[in-house]
Amino acid sequence: LTLDRSAPSLSGGEAQRIRLASQLGSNLRGVCYILDEPSIGLHARDNERLLATLYGLKKKGNTVVVVEHDDETIRSAEHVIDLGPGGGVTGGNVVAAGTPADLMNNEASITGRFLAHPLLHPMNDHARPGPDEMLTVRDASLHNLKKITVDVPLRRLVCVTGVSGSGKSTLVRSVLYDGLSAKIAATRRTRARSGKNAEASGRISTSDTGANYLNWESVDRALEVDQTPIGKTPRSCPATYIGFWDDIRALFAELPEARVRGYTASRFSFNVTGGRCEECLGQGYKRIGMSFLPDVLVQCEMCGGRRFDDETLSITFRGCSIADVLAMSIDEAVEFFSFHPRVHHALELLQQVGLGYVKLGQQSPSLSGGEAQRIKLVTELAKAGTPTGKKSHTLYLLDEPTIGLHTADVEKLVGVLHRLVDAGNTVVIIEHNLDVIAEADWIIDLGPEGGAGGGRIVAEGPPAALAARGNGKSHTARFLAAFLAERRR
Repeated sequence: LTLDRSAPSLSGGEAQRIRLASQLGSNLRGVCYILDEPSIGLHARDNERLLATLYGLKKKGNTVVVVEHDDETIRSAEHVIDLGPGGGVTGGNVVAAGTPADLMNNEASITGRFLAHPLLHPMNDHARPGPDEMLTVRDASLHNLKKITVDVPLRRLVCVTGVSGSGKSTLVRSVLYDGLSAKIAATRRTRARSGKNAEASGRISTSDTGANYLNWESVDRALEVDQTPIGKTPRSCPATYIGFWDDIRALFAELPEARVRGYTASRFSFNVTGGRCEECLGQGYKRIGMSFLPDVLVQCEMCGGRRFDDETLSITFRGCSIADVLAMSIDEAVEFFSFHPRVHHALELLQQVGLGYVKLGQQSPSLSGGEAQRIKLVTELAKAGTPTGKKSHTLYLLDEPTIGLHTADVEKLVGVLHRLVDAGNTVVIIEHNLDVIAEADWIIDLGPEGGAGGGRIVAEGPPAALAARGNGKSHTARFLAAFLAERRR
């Protein structure tokens, strides 16, 4: 970091480490430091330094409590408290406590199980052959990128790695996503004006990045799957975002009692008048302004938080009203809708990415960034599994999708990413998690350091090739070689 770097431009992890550095300079004793996932955004090399910092605080006579999913951090701890056994309503219990060795000997601990039996690579049954197509970006020079030329294999899982500040986000988000999105949009406008399929130029440049793009014609769209909320209002929920809520409303509208009363699918929507509770406008709660204090949310007295009026709630399917369905968890709904192929398929995908504890009607603002990102991935996977004639080729770009994920959830996430690639798409992810890096078909490693010392490609190729070299300027290759050797052992 430069000394004149403004505080708002720092990432959460950078700001947290700066506060840690200020504490290291003090001589306080008897302080309890509490950190929430300090390893976020850290390369394995930087994570070693972080652990040394935490031990430095402990040696001064302080207590350090860390919420963490990182394997090395857990193994380095002197006492581990494992919560679970699942998430949501299935969690909230201490399933194991003690040293990492104690957890490994506790059959009830999922964390202990993954410590004792880590993921083996490759996880997928089939290894993909070498890439047939390469999207080439030449002379990218935005921010600290040093006019680099990058080859991105198409229809493969690609990992962009490197220490903090090496230029990963600039390459993936600004050069690949922004640049390609602009070019695809320009080509569509040209084709629309010509009224026919005009041939796209194989070489297109953008003044923002100074880069030239080659062999990108087969990419139909570029999509960034980030951790922003799936909806900014409580009216959005997983069921409405993915789209299967329309099928459920149509199902209720086809029930004999609903048809006798003349109810249509709109009757079972909490977003329009007709069947919703008009006291709370279908939200289930009311917001009360407290003048100089924050607003308070209270449950609606009219509907008791159920969102619908009594007439609508009187229509039931298999003993459940529309409000009961909204209150179901994904795990419960998978069994309940096993007879409905489209709804069941979407619910199964949600379950497979580790979101079985989330409720169908859970309000979007209450979802974490990782949960929102996985719901977006499921939405894309549901589209990929729908026969629509010609398959479109999407370039998916993700920035550290493993943030906040337990190893058990990382395993599920990798499976989802592989399925997107198997459907004929390209997935490019920025990642520090070695389990994900080892699963990639191709690695692009930036560095060798951060800031002005970065912005260059120090290694690229399949994980096995990088690990075989295992030295030189690539920190990723060095740690990946040790990681794979330990897993083989």
